[in-house]
Amino acid sequence: MASEQNQIYHERQRLQFCLLHSLNNLFQQKDAFTRATLNSIAERLVLDDPEKEIWTPFSLVFKPHHNSVTGNYDINVLIAALEGRGKTVIWHDGRNGASAIDLNDGLLMGIVVNVPVRRYGGLWKSRHWIAVRKIDGVWYNLDSDLQAPHCFKDCGEVREFLNFIINHDGQVLLVKK
Repeated sequence: MASEQNQIYHERQRLQFCLLHSLNNLFQQKDAFTRATLNSIAERLVLDDPEKEIWTPFSLVFKPHHNSVTGNYDINVLIAALEGRGKTVIWHDGRNGASAIDLNDGLLMGIVVNVPVRRYGGLWKSRHWIAVRKIDGVWYNLDSDLQAPHCFKDCGEVREFLNFIINHDGQVLLVKK
């Protein structure tokens, strides 16, 4: 197992670029997406929006789909990035629980979850993107906050993890090939 884990690509958290890290971890490739790529997608989303916000001095940093200094990209950037690579994103209805997800579906590239987080003693509330992917028949939690990928022992453990996410205000997104 140790030699397998050495071959797994795992980007670590930097600032609020967890969406960038989760995409690169999902694709198992350094720079599958870059900060410039995601910024460009976020800017295109603004240009395509028929109800553009009025510009203010804060608009230099706080963009509608991301923070230009720290990252913190939103779901619209995730969907546009994945669709740009020919993938389909399906929001999983949490009312059905994780048992409704076919983890052996050959079209399932991976799962991206979005979870609430509290940092700095609970003073800072935000959300965090995490990629979960099956690699060589084994499911891994590729959370950029982890020191290394976490190997799930079986599909049951993956479902327990996803149910925990769902039960704690998290969102589960299925990424299909």
